Amino acid sequence: MKTKYKDILYQDIAYVKGIGPDKAKILNEELRVFTVFDLLNYFPFRYEDRSVIHSIESINYTIEYAQVKGIITNIQTDTFGNKEVLIAQLKDATGKIDLVFFNGIKWLSKFLKIGKSYIAYGKVNQFRDTYNIQHPEIDEATDEIIQFKTGLCAVYNTTERLKKSKWKIDSENIRRWIYNIYQTYPQLQITENLSKEIIEKNKLISRQDAYKFIHLPENKEQIQKAQQRLKFEELFFAQLDIARQHKKMKLSKGYVFENVGELFNEFYHKHLPFELTNAQKRVIKEIRNDTKTGRQMNRLLQGDVGSGKTIVAVFSALFAIDNGYQVAMMAPTEILAQQHFQTISKLLQPLPINVKLLTGSTPQKERKIIHEQLTSGELHFLIGTHALIEDTVQFKKLGLVIIDEQHRFGVAQRAKIQLKGDIPPHVLVMTATPIPRTLAMTIYGDLDVSVLDELPPNRKPVITAHRYYSKRLDVLRFVKEQVDAGRQAYFVFPLIQESEKMDLEDLERGYEELKKFFPSPQYTLVKVHGKMSNEEKEAAMQAFYSGKAQIMVATTVIEVGVDVPNASIMVIENANRFGLSQLHQLRGRVGRGSEKSYCILLTNNLSEDAKVRIDTMVRTSNGFEISEVDLKLRGPGELAGTRQSGMLNFKIADLTTDYPILKAAREAAIDLLEKDEKLEHPEHWPIREYILQNEKEKPLWIKIA
Repeated sequence: MKTKYKDILYQDIAYVKGIGPDKAKILNEELRVFTVFDLLNYFPFRYEDRSVIHSIESINYTIEYAQVKGIITNIQTDTFGNKEVLIAQLKDATGKIDLVFFNGIKWLSKFLKIGKSYIAYGKVNQFRDTYNIQHPEIDEATDEIIQFKTGLCAVYNTTERLKKSKWKIDSENIRRWIYNIYQTYPQLQITENLSKEIIEKNKLISRQDAYKFIHLPENKEQIQKAQQRLKFEELFFAQLDIARQHKKMKLSKGYVFENVGELFNEFYHKHLPFELTNAQKRVIKEIRNDTKTGRQMNRLLQGDVGSGKTIVAVFSALFAIDNGYQVAMMAPTEILAQQHFQTISKLLQPLPINVKLLTGSTPQKERKIIHEQLTSGELHFLIGTHALIEDTVQFKKLGLVIIDEQHRFGVAQRAKIQLKGDIPPHVLVMTATPIPRTLAMTIYGDLDVSVLDELPPNRKPVITAHRYYSKRLDVLRFVKEQVDAGRQAYFVFPLIQESEKMDLEDLERGYEELKKFFPSPQYTLVKVHGKMSNEEKEAAMQAFYSGKAQIMVATTVIEVGVDVPNASIMVIENANRFGLSQLHQLRGRVGRGSEKSYCILLTNNLSEDAKVRIDTMVRTSNGFEISEVDLKLRGPGELAGTRQSGMLNFKIADLTTDYPILKAAREAAIDLLEKDEKLEHPEHWPIREYILQNEKEKPLWIKIA
């Protein structure tokens, strides 16, 4: 009997009562639901409380949705504007109420019969002193329907194609099919996939009960217990995969950087232009310890805008070069690669270190020299874009790879650069986008994490203000005062791919208007956007960097890669069109000198989400706090740049709210691997069996090594 019920789970959904082959085909295509178990794994996103059948007399303005039961006493059609409506009067022992329908009138005219008993559920609407229910769900009030329709009813997501199909498949259809499965197979067996110890320690219900309660709960406590169990197991297996990767990496052979050599010491004692923060010293020490063990380093360096990640990267490179190894640093854009090259080559200029830049724009003649010097070992430090991963780029002895803003690269790109050597090089991944702890534990759980949680002493907090466009003239006057006092300013315009042409027109228009307010020759303005040639961008940036131009009008190309200490004011136009982390990154372009700095967010009226973003920017400059708000607003895939990578596609777990469950699942996964890594103990066989079954469907977790 048990085998029979297990087989039912993998039966084609076409055989579920109420589905059939035609509906099964559209469910295959739209929801990727093929088997009974696929359907049981299609979880509801909320519940409607239909546990009460209201008496008609009790309905008032405090009730948003109501379920009523009674006899139809009258049916009539009417016209409102150009639209035909059907009004059916429902009567119970306490009174009468109108049920108002705007769609499906032809079908309803046949379905509804005067004198028959119906149950209806829908939104309560008040019209003068009377109430009606608009476009309710309505069914004949049989015993079976009342059992199905009352209680806590699960609500499921559907698609436009399902709703517009000839069967008009909606949430109620999905709930009905799942209800039918449990009616047909009341003893349905769902195999356990956790050990008894994990279940008891984390106070989880059985997997079998969890599936029944998530779809057909009798009370709110059952929903809560089912969600906790299903979220835990989903996060547990994700964390188990990550913990295994981390353990594997810890055992990966790596180059040994034995010495802290002459170059490191000379730079530290003679050429370091400023005092390191304690956070920078701590992280450099962590990297030093990693690179001398003979194991491959895989370290994530998180640091807020301006926390000094570049100097940490330089010291890491000096460890490698001192020990006879080459260094590659990969940045996501040409502008950022050029900025890194300018900064790093200037810092290392007093030392006998050959630093070069390789991007898509590098001339063929220069490329030839780079390729030759790489293979001969003359070139110590190569900085570039994804051009570094081309097959023609071959290193003699690549010992360290530094990846900046790594979430902007694809998985394959990150992996490819690490294959340019007999032994995988040490890897330092850097990001200026603070990552919420739930995301860090999920995306980067296989990496050791360092955090630069201290800003250099010369960095002053940026004063952030929000102004509506009605106050724009006051903003411009304030900018003029700052510029007249010797400061420089940015004006940043949105550039969204979907409206790129219009956005660039806005920037051009804004540039011309600003030229009128800041007339030549007293003021010099430059503009920078992605459609300009590299030469034009470079010339504009150089003019601003040198101080010849006081104002830069730009798109988000300046989000990273421009470091002008004298720039103390930034005006962000239509700030409501930017993401929160993007606004924070932009703000990081000012406040790099000793002067008081300002970021002014200009908007028209704000949506609810935009208001939260703007208020958060004004309230705090803490990148980690900002990242937590951004995660809630945008979701993990958008924030981490992983929407297309197969990651984070959790069916029920939510990284914005489930940190306590994630933490418990991670602890359970790590504890399990310490006790029984190969899952050989009989108590762990359910876990091993589940992993083997799901190997083909395993998510594509980011693997740095």
